[in-house]
Amino acid sequence: MKENSITSSTKICAVIGNPVGHSMSPAIHNAALNLLNLDLVYVAFKVEDLKNAMAGMRSLPSFRGMSVTIPHKIEVIQYVDEINDLDRSIGSINTVVNENGKLVGMGTDGPGALKALVDAGVELSGKCVAMVGAGGVARAIAFTLIQKAGVRKVSLLDIDEQMLQGLADDLRSGTSAEVESFISNSDSIATVMGYADVVVNCTPIGMHPKEGVSIIPAELFRNGQAVFDVVYNPIETKLLCDAKARGLIAVSGVEMFINQAAMQFEYFTGVGAPVEEMRRVLMEKLGS
Repeated sequence: MKENSITSSTKICAVIGNPVGHSMSPAIHNAALNLLNLDLVYVAFKVEDLKNAMAGMRSLPSFRGMSVTIPHKIEVIQYVDEINDLDRSIGSINTVVNENGKLVGMGTDGPGALKALVDAGVELSGKCVAMVGAGGVARAIAFTLIQKAGVRKVSLLDIDEQMLQGLADDLRSGTSAEVESFISNSDSIATVMGYADVVVNCTPIGMHPKEGVSIIPAELFRNGQAVFDVVYNPIETKLLCDAKARGLIAVSGVEMFINQAAMQFEYFTGVGAPVEEMRRVLMEKLGS
């Protein structure tokens, strides 16, 4: 926020969802805005009536940007005016920018995850990725890794058969990758771990109230695998601890969270995000 003051020209950005009381987005975005002395403020809105919330954004010229979280990432697509083909294929977005009354939607979860993996030195082209969980985050990551990084094969595991088959069908029809799907259980996890090059946890297992729990038994890890957990609180889940103990590349969800937030910041402001300041504030909030 410019000079720590709000004026008649100050623009607003917000995270919307239900609930949003736990969100760390206001802290990291406002720290970045303050550091760059930008005339914006970032707040959190609990939203139940999404249609009217989006109409309100469209009618308010000062409402510049919106971060969209659970449960609105899918429904919000029907209220934006423009969206790229990849995000339409994914079927969910987490960012909306108000361009003079035209609402432009985009997703930063997939690109944020891809950057986290690439920055960690994970090879993706031609590889097999095992994805545990088939929800919204898994959709974004799977489509992005296939279309932007050249992943050859995706093995999906989930306990929800309808959600699992829905994502599998969409990936088969919307990409050229080999796609297989399994109901998640000890046998299917062991099978997929036998050949997966990269393992991605897109479930909440590992975060409260299931800290200290991993969906992948440690004995199933193989040399040369890379492991990515979208959970960012705790910073290092049991899954990542087990992977590190085997000498594997282990990528924390903190990296994806920072990347997607930095991309949103740049969409909102048009300037480069102060990534290290955003990271510092997030790590402080996480108690690191």
